[in-house]
This record gives sequence, C-alpha cells and structure tokens, in this order.
Amino acid sequence: MPVPTVPSVPHYTPAPPTQEPLEYANLAILDFAKLDTPEGKKELIEQARDALNTVGFFYVVNHGLSQAENERIVDIADVPFSQVEDEEKRLYTENIKQAGSYEGYKLRQYWHIDAGVRDQIEHYNILRDVTKKQHPKALRPLLPEIEAFSKFNHYEVLHPILRLLALGMELPEDTFVKSHNWSAVGETWLRMMKYYPRSEDDETKTKNVWLKGHTDLGSITILWSQPVAALQILSPDGKWRWVKHIDNALVVNAGDSMEFLSGGFYKATIHRVVQPPADQRGYTRLGLFYFAMPDDDLKLNPHVESPVFQERAVKRRFDEENTPTMEMWRRGRISAYGQSQLQKKANGDEQQVIHGIVVTHFN
Repeated sequence: MPVPTVPSVPHYTPAPPTQEPLEYANLAILDFAKLDTPEGKKELIEQARDALNTVGFFYVVNHGLSQAENERIVDIADVPFSQVEDEEKRLYTENIKQAGSYEGYKLRQYWHIDAGVRDQIEHYNILRDVTKKQHPKALRPLLPEIEAFSKFNHYEVLHPILRLLALGMELPEDTFVKSHNWSAVGETWLRMMKYYPRSEDDETKTKNVWLKGHTDLGSITILWSQPVAALQILSPDGKWRWVKHIDNALVVNAGDSMEFLSGGFYKATIHRVVQPPADQRGYTRLGLFYFAMPDDDLKLNPHVESPVFQERAVKRRFDEENTPTMEMWRRGRISAYGQSQLQKKANGDEQQVIHGIVVTHFN
C-alpha cells in the first residue's frame, strides 16, 4: 500500500538545551497513559486539581503524539516566519486593536513592552476552521496537517484536561467540555510564535523582560515544550522560577476564563518571558500553542453548584447581571494588550480595567 506523501518543509533546528544552573519550578507531571484505568484517572484528577489550585501549571506526557510527529509539526510552525516574505505577511495581518482578534499575523513591534521598547515577537494564529480565511501561499499545502494537529490538541489533550478539572470540582465530567465545542463560534487558536533576539540596549531598558508577567485570557493554554529557557512562573512564595524543558511534553496552565468559571478554585497563573540564559542567547525561540477558549456566547459565571464551595467561598469576579460573555472578555483583553495606557503602581506593576476587572501586568 503506498505511503501518503506530505509536502516538504525546511527543517527547523532548535537551540541545544541550556546547561545553566537555573532555579526551576517544581511542576506536577501528568501521565496520560494512566487515563485508561480507574486508579490512574483518580490520580490524574488529584494531580490536575492540586496543580491548578496552587501553582497553576503542570506538564502532560504520553499524550499520543510521537517525537517524530512533534518534530514535523515544529518544522511546519516555522513556515509562516521563514518561508513568507514581509510583504505577504502584511496581507494576512489582522487589525488586532479594532477587531479584538489575533487571527492571522501579529508582526514584530506591535506591543509596547517598557521604556519605549517594542516587542520582537511574531505569531501566526489559525482558528479551528482553517478554511475560514485565506492563508499565505507557503502554508496552504500544510493546512490538512495543521487542522489534524488542532483537532488532536482539542480532543486528545484539551477535552481530557477539562474532564479532569470538572471531576476535581465534583462536577459532571462533561461540564467544561460542553462549553468548548469544536464547531462553536469562538476564537480558540493554534498559535505559531517566534521570538527573535533583541539588542543589548533593549535588554537593558526592559531589565531583560520580553513579556511582562500576565495571565492568559482563555481557559486552558497548551504549550508544546521547546528547549529555549525563557518562560517563568510566579510561584506561590512570590518568586519567579523557570519552566524546564521536557522533550515531547506539554506545559499546561489555566487562564482567566477558567478562573472565572471555577469561582477561583483554579487559578489563572501569572507567567512571563525573559531573556534566555547566556548559552542560548542569539537563538530564535519557536513555540507552538493551543489557546483554548470557551464558546463565544458563554457567560463567564462560576459553577456555584460545585460541592467544593461548601467549604470555601466562591470568588466572583463580576456582578451576575454584568458578567461578560467569552467574546466580550476576549475582545476587551486583546484590543487593550500592549496598546493601551497603563496605570503604574509604586512597585512597578501596571494595571488596566477591562469590564470592571483590574488586569495587572507584573514587573
């Protein structure tokens, strides 16, 4: 039987793993091979619940994608950056601030970071329906693989995580799955993201911070682990710690929407991106993300029916009558990020108000 051929793409060679003695966060590792047994599933429920109730991050291994398949999709992820000319990129760039959407390209120097320095990050975002908009010519032959990869993230990673989190709150298993439909109106994205090295002057002005401490706006973020150390999380003790690379692992965190829906039981974790350690400077940092969001029409009210709230208070972020939908929250956060005037506090953190909620950017 003939083996299906796939389009040829240039190979992306990532940086070697750092050898610097960094202080890494101690994150739980969820082994999805345990999902198939009642005992294993019970263990995973407890791990996911405890991780997102405290540090807000965990790893996933044995998710079903091989190392070779991982390397292929990483090669594809570099295509929007290395195989598309700047002129063509501009044709597929969204008016982010006006649309409240990241669909298509976000080009470099769109976000203001600090002290007049703008970002050196490009990303290309593809919605679940890959046919909704046209894509750069180099990506078109790759769309079947991109769509299959998105479906893998959605059904084989996101939905199992959402079931674990619902069970961790003693809710029906499909509680969160029901509001994360593949075919629903919304903006869950597959994001291909490339960080480029910055000048020493920019590093000095921003104190080596590439993206300030922030929370994600969606429910669950799935990051495919890559070797350039730059991601840090704000630990419960108030200290920034690095996230260690694990080959073919996923790094998972909760965002604002999950915190809202869980009444604060699961925490939107503060994280940032900083200059890599000395032995990785000069390399580009290529990332693959699946930013999951609830369906656009969902009102972000907490599941107060959860039995966990018999022993703890529900953390409501909105008055019930003024609760925004996912679409409202998404558009508000995206339109403002890196573009609006922020109020600086005495400790250097900056704030803005979106739908009555104070959103902090942590320095």
